[in-house]
Amino acid sequence: MKQLDCAELNFLLDAAGAVIAFQEKNQSWAGALAFSSEAAARRFIAASHLEVAELVTIAVEDQASVAALIAAMKKRPIRYLLLDLDYQSGGCRQVDFDGARLGAVTPRQFVAAHDQH
Repeated sequence: MKQLDCAELNFLLDAAGAVIAFQEKNQSWAGALAFSSEAAARRFIAASHLEVAELVTIAVEDQASVAALIAAMKKRPIRYLLLDLDYQSGGCRQVDFDGARLGAVTPRQFVAAHDQH
């Protein structure tokens, strides 16, 4: 089990102020899109053409804010983060929730559902 190796998490918010999440087809749970830097988030937005209303940053060591964010996401079917999802390759790291804390970090690979030309 790997540990999270970044100082901040950058989340994408939609026009309603909700964290943008990705749910795989036929899966019960979704993953919130999070990025280890603002630059990585902006690259994803540019590549995906996703309509993002706002980008918010939270310090990983701010346990109270992390716990509040996790509690809010669990009200939706979000049970993990998809950290630094690369739109072109589909690679990222999944960060599970461990109660109100960030838990295990494991590599994930999604199949790109778009033409890479």
